[in-house]
Amino acid sequence: MLSFAVTVFLSAFLLFQIQPIVAKMILPWFGGSSSVWSICLVFFQAELLLGYLYVHLLHESLSPRRQNLVHGALLLLSLATLPVIASPAAQGSGFENPTWNVLIVLAATVGMPYLLLSTTGPLMQAWYARSFNSLMPYRLYALSNLASMVALLSYPVLVEPYFPVRYQGLIWSVGYALFVVACLGSAWQSWQGVASERERTASPPESTPRPPWRECLLWVGLAMTASILLLAITRHLTQDVAPVPFLWVLPLSIYLLSFILCFDAPRYYYRPGFLCALPVAFVALDQVVDNRGMSVPALVALLSVSLFVFCMVCHGELVRRRPPVRHLTLFYLMLSIGGALGGSFVGLLAPALFNAYFELPIGLFLCGALVIIVLWRELKPMWRWLALLALLAYGIRLGGISVDYVADYRRVLRNFYGQLRVSDVTYEGLGVRRAIYHGRINHGEQFLAVEHRRRPTAYYCELSGIGQAIRSLAGEQPRKIGILGLGAGTLATYGRRGDEMRIYEINEQVLDLAREDFTYLADSAARIVPVLGDGRLMLEREPAQNYDLLAIDAFSGDSIPTHLLTLEAMQAYLRQLKDDGVLAIHVTNRYLDLRPVVAGAAAQLGRTALIVDLDPDDGDRFCRHSVWVLLAQPERAAQLAKAMTKVEPLLPRPGFKVWTDDFSNLLNILK
Repeated sequence: MLSFAVTVFLSAFLLFQIQPIVAKMILPWFGGSSSVWSICLVFFQAELLLGYLYVHLLHESLSPRRQNLVHGALLLLSLATLPVIASPAAQGSGFENPTWNVLIVLAATVGMPYLLLSTTGPLMQAWYARSFNSLMPYRLYALSNLASMVALLSYPVLVEPYFPVRYQGLIWSVGYALFVVACLGSAWQSWQGVASERERTASPPESTPRPPWRECLLWVGLAMTASILLLAITRHLTQDVAPVPFLWVLPLSIYLLSFILCFDAPRYYYRPGFLCALPVAFVALDQVVDNRGMSVPALVALLSVSLFVFCMVCHGELVRRRPPVRHLTLFYLMLSIGGALGGSFVGLLAPALFNAYFELPIGLFLCGALVIIVLWRELKPMWRWLALLALLAYGIRLGGISVDYVADYRRVLRNFYGQLRVSDVTYEGLGVRRAIYHGRINHGEQFLAVEHRRRPTAYYCELSGIGQAIRSLAGEQPRKIGILGLGAGTLATYGRRGDEMRIYEINEQVLDLAREDFTYLADSAARIVPVLGDGRLMLEREPAQNYDLLAIDAFSGDSIPTHLLTLEAMQAYLRQLKDDGVLAIHVTNRYLDLRPVVAGAAAQLGRTALIVDLDPDDGDRFCRHSVWVLLAQPERAAQLAKAMTKVEPLLPRPGFKVWTDDFSNLLNILK
C-alpha cells in the first residue's frame, strides 16, 4: 500500500505545483492579464478529462497486465518532453485574442507530463482495489487532494519567494522523473499482485449494475457547478487585486480542501449544517455580486468562506452518491467532464458570449437548483414548493443584479483582457463627465462640455506627477512622448503642435472606445501614433525612440502585470529614453504598495526616484488621488525636484529584493 500512496501523493503534488509555475512562466507573454490563469485552468481541467477518459478506457478495454505495459511505455516516452520550460518564441503572438495561443503554449510545454500525472489518481485506485481486493480506494483520492493542496499552498510561501521561475521548472522536471520511477514501481507491484491473464479471463464478470445516465448527469452537474464558482470567484479576486499565484491558489486550495474532507471521511460533510449554511453563503456573496465596495481582508474572507460552503455541498453530495468500486473510473470520468465543462464555460464561452461577468450569478443559481434536485425525493410536498419559490425569488434577485451590470452604462464590452464600461454622470456647473472603467477601476474620464473637454482629469490632471513632469519638459522644441496604456487617452491633451505621442495599448477595445466615446485623441495638437500590442514587448522590438518622457500606466483594474515592473522591463524603458529623459510610473493601487518595487530597480540602475503623492481637495472634480514615481538621472531629477510641487525622494526599502523576469513576490508588498 505504501508504494501506491507515495505514487499518488507525488503525482498530485507535481500536478498542482506545475500549475502556478507554468502560468507564471507565460504570464508576461500575454499581457499579464488575469485571464491567462483562467485559460490555464481550462487547459488543466481538459487535460484532467483526457486523463480520466484514458484511465476509464484502459480499465474497461485491457487486461490488467496490458494496462501496466501500456502505461509504463507512455511514462518512459514522456521523459523525452523534459524539462518543462516554455519556449520564448510564443511571446507577443495573437494579442487580439490570445486564448488559443495560451492553450498551444501549455500543450507544447507541459501537455504530456501533465496528462500522465492526471491519470495517476484514478489508475492507482483501480490497481490498488484490484491488487488488494480493497473496497475503500476512495481514501487515496483524499490523499491525492491533500498533496494537491500542499503543493498549492507551498508555492507562494516556499517556492516563489526563493527560486527564479526557470529554476522552478527545472526542479519540477527532476521531481517528475522521480515520479516516473515511483509509478513504474507501483506498476510492477500491481503486475505481481494480479492473476494471470488466463485466470483473469476465466473469472466471472462482476454483477454490479451500471449507474443510470441521470445519475451520471447529476455527477456532472455537481462537479460543473463547483468548477464554475471556483473560476468565477478566482476571476473576481485576480481581476481587482492582482493576477498572482497567491490569489490563484487560495480559491483552488479551498476547492481541494472540500475534496479532501468529503472523500477522506463522509462524516466531515455534516449535511444539515452545510445545507443551513448554504442560503447564508448565498446572501453573503450578494455583497460581492452586487458590486459593493469592501476592504481587501473582508472581500477575501467572504469569498473564501462562501466558496468553501458551495464546494462542500457540491462535493459532499457527490460522495454521498458515489458508486461501487467497479464503476470508480466512470465516476471520476463524470467528475472530470463536469470540471472541464465548468472551466470551459467561464474561461472560453463567457468572454465570447457575454459583455459582463454573468457567470458568477449563473453559477450561484445552478448551485441552488442542483441542491433542490438532490433533495427533491426527501422533501415533503410543501417544502418542495417552498424551495422552488425561494429559488425563483433568488433567481429574480440575481437577474436584477445581472441587469445592473450593464444598465445605465453607455457602452459595455468584454474580451480576453476583461470588461470595459463607459458611463455618463452629470455634475452641476460642469455638465456631463464620461468615464471608462476596467472592472471597478476608473481608467480615465472627460468632461464633455467644450470649455472643459481639453482639460486633463483624474490621475493625469495638471497637479499629478505625470502632469507636472510633462509640463516641466523644457524648451519649445517638439517633444516625443511614449505612453504604455491608453485608457481614455487623457495624456494626449498635453500634446503640443509638433509633438509626437506613441501610445501602446494591448486591448483593441480600449483603442476603439478612446476614439469613439472620448475626444482627447482627436483634440490633441500632437501627432498620435497608436501601437497595438503589449507595451513592453513592443518597446523591446523597436529601435531606440529617444523619448523625452515615457509613462507606464498599463494596469488592469487594480491588478498589475508584474512583467512591467521588473529590472529587465526598466532597462527596456530606459533604453528608449534620451539621456535626460524621464520615466514616469503610475503606482496608485488600493491593495499593493508598489513603491519599493520601483525604488529598488531605480537604485540598481543608477537612477534617482521621486514620488508625487497627490491627494486633491474634496471639491476638486478634475483631480483624483494618484501616486506617480519619476525616474531620471541624478542631475535631471534635481531639476525636476525644483520645478515640481509636493515631490519627495523615494528611497529603496532595506532588504527588498529587486524584481526580475524570473523573480517577483507580491506577498511582501501587500498593504
